[in-house]
Amino acid sequence: MAARLPSWAWVTGLTAGATVAVVALAVQAHHGPHPTAAVSRPGASAAARPHASASPQAPAVPALPDASGEGRRIVYSLAGKRLWLVDATGKPVRTFAVWPGTVDPRPGRYSITLRTQSLKGSDGVEIEHVMYFTKVSGVNVAFSNALDGSSPPPANGQKRGGIRLHKEDGAALWAFGDQGTRVTVVN
Repeated sequence: MAARLPSWAWVTGLTAGATVAVVALAVQAHHGPHPTAAVSRPGASAAARPHASASPQAPAVPALPDASGEGRRIVYSLAGKRLWLVDATGKPVRTFAVWPGTVDPRPGRYSITLRTQSLKGSDGVEIEHVMYFTKVSGVNVAFSNALDGSSPPPANGQKRGGIRLHKEDGAALWAFGDQGTRVTVVN
């Protein structure tokens, strides 16, 4: 009669064999070619652009404007049509382009006064992540993004204070800024 191996011996043998196989595959993978991924800047266009040089470089990210304050804040450049989210140490953690409305806030320091999850914008588009920070000539000025991710339609002479963002940037701003978060507007 043949001796029967206990179940723990089978489990131990199978585990050891599997471990050896995984280690062998890991060693082979380590010595093989490694894939590289293109680094994409948040808020950058997804459209492919041909590169003229043999070593493509990421587009330069605009530097945080001088005299934009200190500490944790949102910085909005009127001329640059861009936002920066700045952490408590003064380091920009994210920047992205925006579509400004027809009514610009004056350069200065503000804070988020009201946050609204979603509503219909003055242009009739459903928007979300609405963050109000000032009023100019009776027009509320706020950051928001369209629910469908679209850019705002032409204003046709209407006064609009909505500063629109790409959908993913709107979500990032919403997560970053609470009521009371400082907003610095620069030229």
